[in-house]
Amino acid sequence: MHRWPGADGITIAGDSWGDPKGPLILLQHGGGQTRHAWKGAGEALGAAGYYAVALDARGHGDSDWAPDGIYAMDIMVEDLKCVIDALGGRRPVLVGASMGGGTSLVAIGEDHIDATALVMVDIAPQIEPEGVEKIIAFMGQKPEGFNSLQEVADAIGAYQPHRKTPKNLNGLAKNVREGEDGKFHWHWDPAFQTIRRNMSMRQERLEACTRNLTLPTLLVRGGLSDVLSEEGAQSFLRIHPESEYVNVTGAGHMVAGDRNDIFGASVIEFLSRTVPIDGEPVQQAHEMHPHHEGPPGDTVDIP
Repeated sequence: MHRWPGADGITIAGDSWGDPKGPLILLQHGGGQTRHAWKGAGEALGAAGYYAVALDARGHGDSDWAPDGIYAMDIMVEDLKCVIDALGGRRPVLVGASMGGGTSLVAIGEDHIDATALVMVDIAPQIEPEGVEKIIAFMGQKPEGFNSLQEVADAIGAYQPHRKTPKNLNGLAKNVREGEDGKFHWHWDPAFQTIRRNMSMRQERLEACTRNLTLPTLLVRGGLSDVLSEEGAQSFLRIHPESEYVNVTGAGHMVAGDRNDIFGASVIEFLSRTVPIDGEPVQQAHEMHPHHEGPPGDTVDIP
């Protein structure tokens, strides 16, 4: 586990896997998640020769809560810049799921960070309001806290019915914090839940960022996702047709957690061509994906 200085005195927590001399990959989770969502992917990337670093966003996991309750994309981009500086100022690959994907897209598309490649995980400028509302409702459950880890497991199971409930619930302890009253609370600042964003302005901003992309980009969608629809994915690909696209048919919004084996293999295959372990990163992914039979941006469906 690591701790780095973030923006405005906030401390950012993270984990790492692999050789620190390998190409740097920064993994950013979605809203309400923690860095532990990337454990399997981080291990796979580290074993492949990359230096994978997963961050807890401010207000999440073991990172500090913002005293002012501000959790907008702009301040998270500043946190990201601080962590990159602490890691030596190297050009990273940015991998972001949901909220973390939005942060990554803004960081690159508005020239805050010079990255070697971008991986967007089940997020794009055009997302489904109904899916977002389901996430908000899930995060708003039990503000008074859960009485047991079994209650936590039941809540997660109701939100993700396609996933099997783990037999050993101890792993869920990383996603919650135990209060003085003995109850379990989600491992993020409740103030994060009060944020209400203008979705129309968000879409316009992220579309502008997408038009500015000049680096190898991979979009990964969960085929069962109710947040990023196929229409939303295709809209992204129309704006940035050089992007590669993988549709993991058996996964929901939490793609890496649902099908980590496929997710890890897809990202490693993409990076092996665009950010090789030995050699210089390519400027733009013009090279065909080996599974593509059409132009870049075509779908690769993986069951």
